[in-house]
Amino acid sequence: MEKIMESFLLGTFLLYLFSSISFMMGLTGKNTDAEVANKKANRWGKIAIWLAIIGVVFQAVFIIMRVIISGHFPTSNMFEFVAFLCFASVLAYIVIYFMYRTLILGAFVMPIAVILLGYASAFPKDIQPLIPALQSYWLGIHVTLAALGQGLFTVAFVAGLIYLLHRVGGEEKGRQPFYLEMVLVILLMFVGFSMVSFIAQAVGYQTTFTHMIDGNQVEQVYKLPPLIGPYKGQVSNSSSGWKEPLFNVPSWIEGEKAASKLNTTIWAIFSGLLLYLIIRLIIRKRLSLLLHRVVKNLNHELLDELSYRAIAIGFPIFTLGALIFAMIWAHEAWGRFWNWDPKETWALITWLFYSAYLHLRLSKGWLGIRSAWLAVGGFVVIMINLIVINFVIAGLHSYA
Repeated sequence: MEKIMESFLLGTFLLYLFSSISFMMGLTGKNTDAEVANKKANRWGKIAIWLAIIGVVFQAVFIIMRVIISGHFPTSNMFEFVAFLCFASVLAYIVIYFMYRTLILGAFVMPIAVILLGYASAFPKDIQPLIPALQSYWLGIHVTLAALGQGLFTVAFVAGLIYLLHRVGGEEKGRQPFYLEMVLVILLMFVGFSMVSFIAQAVGYQTTFTHMIDGNQVEQVYKLPPLIGPYKGQVSNSSSGWKEPLFNVPSWIEGEKAASKLNTTIWAIFSGLLLYLIIRLIIRKRLSLLLHRVVKNLNHELLDELSYRAIAIGFPIFTLGALIFAMIWAHEAWGRFWNWDPKETWALITWLFYSAYLHLRLSKGWLGIRSAWLAVGGFVVIMINLIVINFVIAGLHSYA
């Protein structure tokens, strides 16, 4: 059954990938006839949206099968949560699509879904028993609603990003085009990391270091080649010829997995910058300038409305899942509603950020470019919660 489940996950990835390609096919080309271009976009758009729908069905089957095998809702580790966030983002886009019938979002949402699923696959997929704190029906309720809210925020981010590409992406100089290019570079870091992790997994790479922490010998397992190794670490086992690190972390970087996490971060940054450099050498211009040509004829007011609508729908869902139901579960598990755990604190920061977005938009009239930057910034806040809080800061949610 596990092989069948893996086949559905692979099928999901391929369907999302083909959906991305179909959306892009509908938006690119050199047709000068508007009627011909619209027919082409509609034809490819129908193919793309149906591929996305079938992909969601495949991933839903994968989730159901994982529930049957594990006996719990699959959102208890990084692979499961990021994969479910991917599912929620595509599902949110499909809902928005049938509300507004817009194809352009799909050309950006679906590639991000491919990136998220590839990023999720970089983490261990093994089904593990839940720790006692997670053995509750609140796991499915709390995490599912939080992920669905974040999925809608992801759609809002995409709409905001396209808006910025439309309005400022064509500018040759200025701070806003520079910041926009940096956002695209960060997205490429996810792509690069997913590619490197996929290659490392395909060849079965693994290196184990032993080193001392507080007088105790511990092990760190590297799934990527060691650009940087643990302080005074020794290689105890390796599956590849590349086993010696180029550098070792200084003594003040402590923690059982601090060096391997830093190594992973460096690989993500390096691979993303390398990928960006290759793209720049090929297109010989800023990436935002290239994408501006794709979106320059769009209705920017519709994009602004789409971004706002996605946040307006996602905010109450996120509030229920990430705060209210989370506090109820915390009271059942630990006897208090709030613990100021890093994950809880950052969920509150995320909620406050989107509260400020809605307040500034509805009360202060922050529309257009300012609203779009806030939608993009909100996604950065979500990524900090997903990556930095999970990897770097220890707390009650460290099991994630």
